[in-house]
This record gives sequence, structure tokens and C-alpha cells, in this order.
Amino acid sequence: VSSTATLEGKGQLKFTSGKWSPHHNCSQLATANDTAIRGWDLRTMSQIYCIENAHGQLVRDLDFNPNRQYYLASCGDDCKVKFWDVRNVQEPVKTLEEHSHWVWSVRYNHSHDQLVLTASSDSRLILSNMVSISSEPFGHLVDDEELSEGEDNHQDVKAKEPLKDSVVSTYEEHEDSVYAAEWSSADPWLFASLSYDGRLVINRVPRALKYRILL
Repeated sequence: VSSTATLEGKGQLKFTSGKWSPHHNCSQLATANDTAIRGWDLRTMSQIYCIENAHGQLVRDLDFNPNRQYYLASCGDDCKVKFWDVRNVQEPVKTLEEHSHWVWSVRYNHSHDQLVLTASSDSRLILSNMVSISSEPFGHLVDDEELSEGEDNHQDVKAKEPLKDSVVSTYEEHEDSVYAAEWSSADPWLFASLSYDGRLVINRVPRALKYRILL
């Protein structure tokens, strides 16, 4: 053990998750304990932010946006997924309420951070497209030349308008609680989920969305 910090509080505090921030030279860590999320600076072993009552019930999992250094996602037993800007922790930036039971896992796509996976005890895995809070909220920019070419290009310009936040797909191959979801480290369009009954399911991002993001 290189260093330790003690969390003070009433009763038997319960840690459920911890996550290294990929930013700040990996000197920061976020932890989930009970209904709170706390950020720590490992150089001084001091608390740098605290989101009290981040969820109405136990916080189950955390994940940092790989491309936006202050953005953090959390999920919990209140069936919600929340997105935070840790510079202002009074309110979440966005909240998803698509699951009907505890949400066990939340994961940002490593390459395209608008793609977010969530896994729940409702036996479902949900892929969401959170484009409004991603690192590319406006999609690909349209050149001035294209705009000046007249009416013929209106359809093309329309096609390049940003996507809205939405649920892309709901996967229901599992018959029991889905405890884990992970993106492939080799293929950004491939992901896996694991449920209580031992079933491992591998899926791909729908082709239409893939090409919409790439093109």
C-alpha cells in the first residue's frame, strides 16, 4: 500500500465502486459509497469534490468520459443513470430513466463517447446515444461551399444535422439480471454483457448508427 485515506461518516459506510480518471495524469479517482460520489486527488490524498445524494439509493457503478475530462456517469438502485460535470455537482447534466430495476453497470465507448451502455437487474442492456453531452455534440461541420451551392444540397445538409439524445437499442437476450457490460478494446463497435445466469452475450452497434457517426 503506497498511501491511504479514511472516509468519515456515520454507521458502516459501504463502498460499491471506484474508478480511475483517465485525465489529469491519472492522479484522480472517484469512489461510490452509499448514495454519494466522491472525487480524490491521489497526490494529496484529499477530497476534491463530493456529490451528496447523487442517487436516491445505492450508487452501483461509475465511469469517466474518456474524451471530456470533467464528465462522469453514474448508475444506481434508483433505476437511474446520471451524467455529471464535476465542476458543478449541484445537478446532473442529464438523467436517463429507461430501466425498471437497479442499474448495475454504465460504460462509455472508448472512441465515440456519445455511445453509452447500461446494464440492469431488469434483464436488459440498453445502448444510448448521448450526443448532446459528447465531445462531438454538433457532428461533422458543413463547409460554407456546400451551403452556397443552393437548393440541391438541402437534403445533404439535413443529413448532417446532429442526432438527438435517444435510446438506440434495447437488448433482451438475457433472462436474468445483467451485472456487467463492457466495450471491446479492439473493436469500438463491439460490446459484451454478462448476466447472473452465466450467459455472455456479444453484440454490435447497429450498422445504420455506425455509419451515421463515421460519415
